[in-house]
Amino acid sequence: MKKFVIAAFGGTLAGIVLSTQVAGPLVAQETGSNASVYEQLDLFGDIFERIRAQYVEEVETDELIEAAINGMLTSLDPHSGYLAPEDFSDMRVQTRGEFGGLGIEVTQEEGFVKVVSPMDGTPADAAGMQAGDFITHVDGESVLGLTLDEAVDMMRGPVGSEIIITVVREGEPEPFDVSIIRDTIKLTAVRSRVEGKSVVLRVTTFNDQTYPNLESGLKEAVEDAGGMEQIDGIVLDLRNNPGGLLTQAIRVSDAFLEKGEIVSTRGRDPADSERFNATPGDLAEGKPIVVLINGGSASASEIVTGALQDHRRAIVVGTKSFGKGSVQTVIPLRGNGAMRLTTARYYTPSGRSIQALGIAPDIIVEQPPRRPQAEEDEDDSAARNRSEADLRGSLSADSMTEDELRQAEEELTRAEETAKLREEDYQLAYAIDILHGLAAMDRAAQP
Repeated sequence: MKKFVIAAFGGTLAGIVLSTQVAGPLVAQETGSNASVYEQLDLFGDIFERIRAQYVEEVETDELIEAAINGMLTSLDPHSGYLAPEDFSDMRVQTRGEFGGLGIEVTQEEGFVKVVSPMDGTPADAAGMQAGDFITHVDGESVLGLTLDEAVDMMRGPVGSEIIITVVREGEPEPFDVSIIRDTIKLTAVRSRVEGKSVVLRVTTFNDQTYPNLESGLKEAVEDAGGMEQIDGIVLDLRNNPGGLLTQAIRVSDAFLEKGEIVSTRGRDPADSERFNATPGDLAEGKPIVVLINGGSASASEIVTGALQDHRRAIVVGTKSFGKGSVQTVIPLRGNGAMRLTTARYYTPSGRSIQALGIAPDIIVEQPPRRPQAEEDEDDSAARNRSEADLRGSLSADSMTEDELRQAEEELTRAEETAKLREEDYQLAYAIDILHGLAAMDRAAQP
C-alpha cells in the first residue's frame, strides 16, 4: 500500500507543476474508464441472469460462475486458469511427489493438447508417449475447442482403468492410438548412478524432494566411485523434465555455483522484480558438468540450465528446450479454490528471456530413434574384432609394466561400456565422452 501511495502522489505533483488544467481531463478520463468497467459488469450480470432464467436446461449457479472465471483467466495465456477445490488439492499433492494419473505434463497449442514431457517410470512413459506429441482425442472424443483444464479432466479416471489417447506425432504419416492404464504416480525426483568415471544425476521433476534427493544422491554416487578425485565430472540430465517449484530450481542451481545471479523475475510493475543469487559452496567441488536438455525440458529445468550456462559452469548438450519462461502465482480464493495467474517472466543471469525462445544447447546432439539391430554374420563380426594380438607370432607388449597393462585394460573396458551406452542413449554417451575428454586434458596439463 505504501508503494502505491508514493507513486500516486508523484503523479499528482507532476500534473500540478505542468498545468493546473491537466487535472480536469485526467479525472474525467479515469471516471469514464471506471464507468465503462461498471457497464461491462452490468452486462455480465444481465447475461448471467438471462442464462439462469431462460437456458433450455437448468444450470448450476456455482458451475456457471466457475466457468466464467476460468474463461476470463484462460483467455490471458495457456498457463493461467481457475483451480476448483479438488484441482487445487491435487496440485498441492503433486508438489509432494505422489498422485494418481497418466504421468504426462501437458500444455495447449493450436487448440490441441501438446505433451511437454512424459515423466520417467510412469504409465505414459511406458506407453511410449513423447515430448511434442499432440493429443487430439481422448477415448474417441475430440479435445479441439476445450480448455486445457477440461481436456485434463477427460484424461482423469480411477487408478487401474484404461484410457485410449489419439496422438499426432511429427514424422508419423497418420494419427495413432495409445492405450494407457492409469496408475498412482510416485515420482523419484532425482536418480543417481555412476557410468564409468562420471556421475549421472537424472532429475525428473522439481518438487519438495528434488534438492534433498540430489544432495544425497550425489554424495552416495561419489562414495561408490571412490571419492570425488576418482570421477571425471557430473552429467545433470534434465531431459523431459517439465519443471515445478522455482525454489527448488534455485537450490539446484546454487548447489553448483559459488556466486552470482541465478535467475530474475520481471513483472508488470518494475518494483515487483526479484533477483535470486547463489551462495558460496559447490557440491561438485569444481568438477566439470554437462547438462542434458531436449524439447521436453521446461520451466524450472530451463532456469537451472540457463544459470549454469551463463556462468560457464556447465556445457549444455542436446536439443533446444521447451521455452516456458513465465511465472505463475497460485492465489487461494474463497471456497477452497485458487487462481493460477501469470505474473512475471523468467530471465537468465545474462538477461535472456526464456519465454517462447527456450535454451539453445552449446552442442546440438539429436537422439537418434531406436532401431532394431540388424543380425550380422558371425565371421564378419569376428573379422572386425581381430587385432594385432590375434596374429600368429605377434610380438608381446613386454615393455609395459603390470600397472600400465591394467590401466590399458581398464581404458578398453570403459570404452566398450561407453560404446554400449551409445546404442542405448546416444546423448548421455556423448555427455560422458565430453567429461572424459576434459578430464584427460586436465591430467595432461598437470605437471
